[in-house]
Amino acid sequence: MMTVTVKERALINEIILKNRICHVGMIDTDGMPYVIPMNFGYHDSIIYLHSAQKGGSINALEKNPNVCITFCAEPMLTWQNKEMACSYRMKGGSVICRGQVVFEEDFDEKIKALDIIMKQYTEERFTYSVPSINNVRVWKVEIDRVSTKVFGVPHPNSRNYYKDKPEF
Repeated sequence: MMTVTVKERALINEIILKNRICHVGMIDTDGMPYVIPMNFGYHDSIIYLHSAQKGGSINALEKNPNVCITFCAEPMLTWQNKEMACSYRMKGGSVICRGQVVFEEDFDEKIKALDIIMKQYTEERFTYSVPSINNVRVWKVEIDRVSTKVFGVPHPNSRNYYKDKPEF
């Protein structure tokens, strides 16, 4: 089976939007890798996240705002030959985004970002209290670089190969 690199923005967006969480990687204040699962919103190549005002991730990002955010379409077990263990593989898609966190401080922009985050999970409309907006830290990450792969695609010589878009 093959891994296929994807450059089509529509497929990248589809993989991102199918997710319920993303994993955000950063460097902690001791210089060690630190990865946390987070809720997110995505709009116009910007990833929006939210957290408490203070904490380990905030300290880390104030020191180094660079992040790597990963998304993975729910993987499925697939195979080319049921009797051959080496033909088994996970089938799915992944997106790796890199950028820098900018903390949104504008009250109205924080509301817009929270609406984008909530839209990832529900079509409900929300109102927010002044204290809730003042007490949340909104992260904005413009995607600088993105890499995307679809994996577990049958090889062209396989009887299971399909020529249309890879599904995950």
